[in-house]
Amino acid sequence: MSMKRSKVLANFSSLRGEVLSSQNHERGFPMVIKAPAVALQLLRALAPSVFPGTRFCRSICSASVLSDNIQQPRPAGVWMCNRSGRRSADAPVDAGQLRRMSEGNPFKNLVTELAGSKSKYYSLVKLGDKRLDTLPYSIRILLESAIRNCDNFHVMKADVEKIIDWEKTSSKQVEIPFKPARVILQDFTGVPCVVDLAAMRDAIKRLGGDPSKINPLVPVDLVIDHSVQVDVARKANALQVNMKLEFQRNKERFAFLKWGSTAFKNMLVVPPGSGIVHQVNLEYLARVVFNSEGYLYPDSVVGTDSHTTMIDGLGVAGWGVGGIEAEAVMLGQPMSMVLPLVVGFKLSGKMKTGVTATDLVLTVTQMLRKHGVVGKFVEFYGKGMAELSLADRATIANMAPEYGATMGFFPVDKITLDYLTLTGREGKKVKEIEGYLRANNMFIDHSKPPKDNKYSSHLELDLNTVEPCISGPKRPHDRVNLREMKKDWKDCLNNKVGFKGFAIPKDKQSKVAKFSYEGKAAELRHGSVVIAAITSCTNTSNPSVMIGAGLVAKKGTELGLEVKPWVKTSLAPGSGVVTKYLAKSGLTKYMDQQGFGTVGYGCTTCIGNSGELHEDVSKAITENDIVAAAVLSGNRNFEGRVHPLTRANYLASPPLVVAYAFAGTVDIDFAKEPIGKSKGGKDVFLKDVWPSNEEIAKVVQSSVLPDMFTSTYQAITKGNQTWNSLPAPSGSQYAWDSKSTYVHEPPFFQNMPKAPPGGKPVKAAYCLLNFGDSITTDHISPAGNINKDSPAAKFLMDRGVQKKDFNSYGSRRGNDEIMARGTFANIRIVNKFLGGEVGPKTIHVPSKERLFIFDAAKKYKDEGHDTIILAGAEYGSGSSRDWAAKGPYLQGVKAVISKSFERIHRSNLVGMGLIPLCFKQGQDADSLGLTGYERYTIEMPTDMKQIKPGMDVNVTTDDGKSFKCTLRFDTQVELTYYMHGGILHYVLRQLAAK
Repeated sequence: MSMKRSKVLANFSSLRGEVLSSQNHERGFPMVIKAPAVALQLLRALAPSVFPGTRFCRSICSASVLSDNIQQPRPAGVWMCNRSGRRSADAPVDAGQLRRMSEGNPFKNLVTELAGSKSKYYSLVKLGDKRLDTLPYSIRILLESAIRNCDNFHVMKADVEKIIDWEKTSSKQVEIPFKPARVILQDFTGVPCVVDLAAMRDAIKRLGGDPSKINPLVPVDLVIDHSVQVDVARKANALQVNMKLEFQRNKERFAFLKWGSTAFKNMLVVPPGSGIVHQVNLEYLARVVFNSEGYLYPDSVVGTDSHTTMIDGLGVAGWGVGGIEAEAVMLGQPMSMVLPLVVGFKLSGKMKTGVTATDLVLTVTQMLRKHGVVGKFVEFYGKGMAELSLADRATIANMAPEYGATMGFFPVDKITLDYLTLTGREGKKVKEIEGYLRANNMFIDHSKPPKDNKYSSHLELDLNTVEPCISGPKRPHDRVNLREMKKDWKDCLNNKVGFKGFAIPKDKQSKVAKFSYEGKAAELRHGSVVIAAITSCTNTSNPSVMIGAGLVAKKGTELGLEVKPWVKTSLAPGSGVVTKYLAKSGLTKYMDQQGFGTVGYGCTTCIGNSGELHEDVSKAITENDIVAAAVLSGNRNFEGRVHPLTRANYLASPPLVVAYAFAGTVDIDFAKEPIGKSKGGKDVFLKDVWPSNEEIAKVVQSSVLPDMFTSTYQAITKGNQTWNSLPAPSGSQYAWDSKSTYVHEPPFFQNMPKAPPGGKPVKAAYCLLNFGDSITTDHISPAGNINKDSPAAKFLMDRGVQKKDFNSYGSRRGNDEIMARGTFANIRIVNKFLGGEVGPKTIHVPSKERLFIFDAAKKYKDEGHDTIILAGAEYGSGSSRDWAAKGPYLQGVKAVISKSFERIHRSNLVGMGLIPLCFKQGQDADSLGLTGYERYTIEMPTDMKQIKPGMDVNVTTDDGKSFKCTLRFDTQVELTYYMHGGILHYVLRQLAAK
């Protein structure tokens, strides 16, 4: 320690201050000081001159932190690494955490030293409470967090008791706080988060506060994966061209994120071209167990992508939240959540040969959707769990949003530890993880008799009963056994328009659309495959199905099969590891030969970034009204999501994607009909190209190696040349450019009063939209292409942006003016006002005009009218996009009345200060005779203290109707957010007041 610092500390000691921890201070660790307030004030005053580059954290109780280098900017895209080259698994220590580890925590007596280690942890075993013996593993993670963070302010001792008594309290909708260990973002949802943080810095300055208070207090990882599009496919240079176009289109967004990585502490950015966020999280970012300043605790994460749940397959508690809620967590707010029910899902048996993890997850999704698991945890257990690889588990966990659960959780066992070793985690760290989890009763040992945990309800699946299947054509949980697919397709053509119907007249079902493709004769029929994409973290993280796809391509090629040239085929791996093991196995050349060459490392087709179809194909589809099909290894197939011209979209395993590409149609019975002809003219069936489980396992064992993971993620830490050379702004506050069409200061915090406004009554509101069931966040705030005739397109063209540069709605989420115009802009949206017409229009009730939804909303706002939305069941299902709440807010919507809400979207509505209401059981708009042409008054109490979570609220209309709804503010904290106008307004006022 320097002479100057020693002198100050000596003077400090004379004021009875005590340096609790300084021996590691010069190596970058925090210095912990305990002292009277007067001494702390003296040190705070002296700190800037004596300890340059230092931040003196705010005093809480008697502990403060003086931490060197915490404000030193890191190069954007460059990671904080330890000597092994891996990112450090230690979490930053803040004053609150140190306080909780000292005398302020009522559970300090539970602190125990891990055997064979100097690290400590809060021991659940030392509680000595028998109720813990049967507590689900997922709930134990919530319990440990509550105990460790208990300060009798944010987390009360009573909260801990609620969790311990989970078996009784979980059925009572009790509220608990939860503080996740970290936050993970992708760029589509991450950009608006960083935009909001930048805007909050400006706002807090206007309120008289310190802008530097707006900083993440937990580790935040942002992976850029949503921007790459499949502009070019089936060409050797597709990857290079698509990445070049990605940077050209998104230069401004990427520069903004690069600014954010230096302007905000604790924010790390993974550059474009590195992989898909959930796969990077699984293979690299996840800690499983944190070791922070010698304290061990379970890893946990919330993310602004609904498929954050994929990490549950690794035994890390994680789920998707709205961007608004994630921002609050970043700023140190605990999440308020209802203590969930837990569905125990017992697995037994072993999967048959020919059955993939994709078949399993589609089966599980259908079962759980039927069971009803919205807002619940699902915890998997049983002997069958030991038969699943970690990648298989991650596939199942990934699709938790599709089956409706908050989590699909697999506790840690030996298979988890083996995966950590395979992916290059240090042996010492893996041993520490095992030691801690065993000591704290959070580890499953399949060699011992199973513990009889208590669950809220039970399901069971014999893995041997799972059959090959796909899901579609419009929803992930509409599973179809492969042997029944041909009949199901015929039924879909016949059925009326709906989730399982296209209403094609019988005399047109055999229609053949003949056309010329690049000068050669071609034809399309209903069911013809025009997109075949191996994409998405759901499946590309799983070596068995990826190797399986390669083997199908190999066998097909050797037999002389060829994918038709007009099928847009693509491969978008979730990480560079996939490329390495496909090359090692010798399968890359066969994938390339059949058109499945790598087009990018990102989400691509799964999120609608499928790029344009060839103009000859597009013309044939539109001119002949063909129901064209896409087959993809993704996790969502909602209408209009994959591509505007593919009305039928099926989710399938990667090997089946290749098989359907060979067949060229979904109108096929694989057991009876050939997928093509061999070189000698013989019929080739699916069974002729399908590899056995043993074949796949052999190739996986010889081709998927630990050094592939190590080298891949060492390369990520260095970024890439294009990213590293990208110029970015500097400074702690962002210099907004009013002409920018990508990044624009949002209006949410402008003219914000210091005092909370309280709830505002909704009187005589018009109905903007009248929806049926299953309106997804894709319908509300699409992520894909910007239609040339839309209000958003007009806005862009008025500012000199050409159609080729429109990019996607997802890439424009940093600009509120475009996103407001893009709200409800999905071309497949169905609004009852239009009497069957499909598209983003509505009726402006006073004038009876048929307008674009944005134009109607603007007209209502200009006239001074509030609006509401009527909806059916599952409103807001799908992706966890905050713009599905921000957009309606900007359009002037004050409330949504539906039969039910998807969990994340309801939370987002609350976060924006909108009122979510549910019809009473057995009622909906139709049963109540509501047409949407009425004016609606929501009779909320004028005294806000009388408003209670879940209370009944009376709604009346101007034509004399009256009905009760359930107010879906589920916790007292959510009511507080509503009074402030939203969660971020609440946080901002709290920070400004300090």
